[in-house]
Amino acid sequence: MEETEVVRALAALAQPVRLQVFRALVVAGRRGMVPGTMAEGLGISPSSLSFHLKELANAGLVKVERASRNLIYRADFDRMNSLLLYLTVNCCQGEECAPGTANAICTQC
Repeated sequence: MEETEVVRALAALAQPVRLQVFRALVVAGRRGMVPGTMAEGLGISPSSLSFHLKELANAGLVKVERASRNLIYRADFDRMNSLLLYLTVNCCQGEECAPGTANAICTQC
């Protein structure tokens, strides 16, 4: 992952609503979520959610897929893991980290 991509991803997540949206998508896992469910669950307006989803998609953190009349949004776990790896590559100065520390990348997704 290039530094400019990391900065764009971190900037997208540096906004409280977008962070909540991304975390909700991570919890949803590979099944993803439709915007109506997200808006209701997070208590935000559909137009606001649309703006924040667009920003997360532009940062490469979420993917969108059309399924019939619905849009399904999913966290891009490969991209998330690349971001985490970029941030933690020098964790513990090259020594193996203790279990449960920053070197644990999402392998269940």
